[in-house]
Amino acid sequence: MQPERTRLAWRRTTLSCAVTAVLALRQALHGSGSLVEVTGIAVIALVWSAFLWVSHRRMGELAAARPAGLAPRAALAVTACTVALAVFAMAVIV
Repeated sequence: MQPERTRLAWRRTTLSCAVTAVLALRQALHGSGSLVEVTGIAVIALVWSAFLWVSHRRMGELAAARPAGLAPRAALAVTACTVALAVFAMAVIV
């Protein structure tokens, strides 16, 4: 049961990151189209893609009968993506 709950938590977190990325992209697209906004759009898409890749890998690993623990590199990547998306979300609000 625990791997299933963890897999569901990963799905919820991925959905939250997707919503944050979409809102940030929407805000950036309604701007003037400056180089800063285009760069922001590219960075948001890259960060969200990285988070999606790591979370998809982890959800696949949790499907095993005895899943291994989260690797430190993957944990660092997920943390960095989450913090970056949170910063983008704050930038969109301000």
